[in-house]
Amino acid sequence: MKKIDEEALAEAYNRALALEKSGDIDAAVAAYRQVLEIDPEDHGGAAVRIAAMGRGETPPKAPDAYVETLFDQHADSFENILVEQLGYAVPVLVRQRLQDLKLGPFQRMLDLGCGTGLTGGTLRDMVEDITGIDISENMVEIAHEKDLYETLYVAEVEDFLEDNDDEAFDLVTATDVLPYLGALEPLFFGVAENMVSGGIFVFSSETLPDDVFAGRSYMVGPHQRFAHAESYVRQRLTETGFEVLELTDINVRMQDGNPTPGHLVVARFKG
Repeated sequence: MKKIDEEALAEAYNRALALEKSGDIDAAVAAYRQVLEIDPEDHGGAAVRIAAMGRGETPPKAPDAYVETLFDQHADSFENILVEQLGYAVPVLVRQRLQDLKLGPFQRMLDLGCGTGLTGGTLRDMVEDITGIDISENMVEIAHEKDLYETLYVAEVEDFLEDNDDEAFDLVTATDVLPYLGALEPLFFGVAENMVSGGIFVFSSETLPDDVFAGRSYMVGPHQRFAHAESYVRQRLTETGFEVLELTDINVRMQDGNPTPGHLVVARFKG
């Protein structure tokens, strides 16, 4: 692997950010493309930023190197930022919906994108055995210290689902995972392959008005996070063998003082 010129990369990235902030989109896109030439693995998420500005093709997912770097850097302050500053309460909403729908208790739970353990901790008393997966080693270390999970893996979600040969799960959660994925087929097929018949799949997604999607299934929103059209989510679940039990409009989190519209989906795998 070619060694990255860190100084050149920092200079190019800072220039691109400054151009983007100034509103010079053409120059910013050119600068971000220079960033990609220096760092093809895209630790800074340049491809996602280009897509957020409406240029180039929308990538099928955020680059693994970008997601790993982002969460490794913010692991220590993750919960304070997400819960206290951004008002993130999706794990609590997941628990409420499972209880209201009279689902559970569960034997084996797979917590995709487990982070520091917010969802695992919220559902701990409803599940016998929990496995957590996250691409960020620093996040997994914090989750491990909480002693919430029977098993923890450092892995990219889609790769884990494809390679896993452990016993199937009757509950799979993916809170704050879809904002880093565009195309949902690999995720949904992977979950189906790792789930018992009748198992429950719960996840959150972010969305935008239909006129903004303009017929697209998914797109990168203004904050470099993927948004998904409700029709696309429903269609892909059906095609993968899931029955949607409930799709609820939620505020995923606050961003710059404004709510982030999204969905909380509870689906059952028909097998």
